[in-house]
Amino acid sequence: MNILLVEDDRDLAELLYEELEGEGYSMTSVASAEEASAALEHDTFDLVISDLRLPGRNGMTLVPEIKAMNNAPAILLITAFGSVQQAVEALKEGADDFLTKPFDMDHCLLTVQRLLEHRQLKSKAEGSQFFGMLGESSAMQHLFKNIRQVARAESPVLILGESGTGKELVARAVHQQSERRQGPFLAVNCAGIPGELLESEFFGHAAGAYTGANKARQGLIREAEGGTLLLDEIGEMPHALQAKLLRVLQEGTIRPVGSDKEIAVNVRIVTATHRDLETRVQQGEFREDLFFRLETFTLQVPPLRERGYDIALLARQFLGRQQQAGKTNALQLSHATWQQLLNYPFPGNVRELQNAMERAAIFCEGEEILPEHLPQRIRSSVNVNTTGLFDSLNTSTLPPLLTIQKDYVGYVLEQTQGNKAQAAEILGITRRTLYRWLEEADRVE
Repeated sequence: MNILLVEDDRDLAELLYEELEGEGYSMTSVASAEEASAALEHDTFDLVISDLRLPGRNGMTLVPEIKAMNNAPAILLITAFGSVQQAVEALKEGADDFLTKPFDMDHCLLTVQRLLEHRQLKSKAEGSQFFGMLGESSAMQHLFKNIRQVARAESPVLILGESGTGKELVARAVHQQSERRQGPFLAVNCAGIPGELLESEFFGHAAGAYTGANKARQGLIREAEGGTLLLDEIGEMPHALQAKLLRVLQEGTIRPVGSDKEIAVNVRIVTATHRDLETRVQQGEFREDLFFRLETFTLQVPPLRERGYDIALLARQFLGRQQQAGKTNALQLSHATWQQLLNYPFPGNVRELQNAMERAAIFCEGEEILPEHLPQRIRSSVNVNTTGLFDSLNTSTLPPLLTIQKDYVGYVLEQTQGNKAQAAEILGITRRTLYRWLEEADRVE
């Protein structure tokens, strides 16, 4: 992480430079806004720490200049107590936070860490966004790749996944990546329409087809002409209607209720379910020929419990939405809260996490979300299984603690793709401690 320090007070500049460099940051120090502008033109920074009062141009003039940059760094301002109002104005202009002199160095380091983590996660989130879905785990990246491939075809798509995993978002992504993106996208829940109305809803009806049908109706399939129709919870579709859907897929035609004419349609059918369709086929509840037609292209949406640190990305995203909506002052989650979330299996998947974060944000009256703000089922969940963790060790040659510590730290860093801030968060230590452990491990080698 690269930090630009803009401070004309030599003693304070040296103190901040040494402390931040000791935390592992790459530092550049200048003494004026003019020098800062020149540095910003030639180098890329993740954070700019600037005093408001500087010789020549004041630090306030840097804020709009920095915010106008592509991939703009975060901005942390330093101000004297009497200039707090000016710092507040800078926040309105786009600065991320400010410190009031004299400040506690530990508080300063925590603020720097928070701003850099927020920027890094925001950058990752933007890079991990895919048509409304967020995920950098291998499972989600594999799904995104499959969506791109499937979108090029015209055959039906079957989306499988537990409730709350975001199957409709996957369907929308298929549509947006396809050549049908300019056409309509319609979604209907097969379980949400009374059985006696399903045929009319899907295929339409002629005027006078039945009592109350005073006007002809197109039906959902024709309304999606040239686009995509998502049939959610396809496993709940009545057997009789399954046969008519199969004809649509095979012939590309429909016959409205009460009509004797076949109408050609041009629509891509995407289906989704949390049910095991193969089992329903074996039980005679779902047509085998329709199942084979639908599974031409199958997309499996992973449950949240298999997505690793995506939980953190999503939790921060949901918290950010609450912040933007002005519903909370919470800025971050405590370490204990992270542990609760990462250890919880989330049977309700992404939807459950979103609801949990909305609740936590509302109940949190401070700046840090604590475990007590989470729903009771998450607070009381214990999902850490250490049984068998050391079973493979030979009792006659047990390794020293430092070896186990080194191996586990290496494993966590591997899981977080080298992100030391995330690794320290999972390990429950400060980043300074993590750097010290790594240095000790290097010396042992």
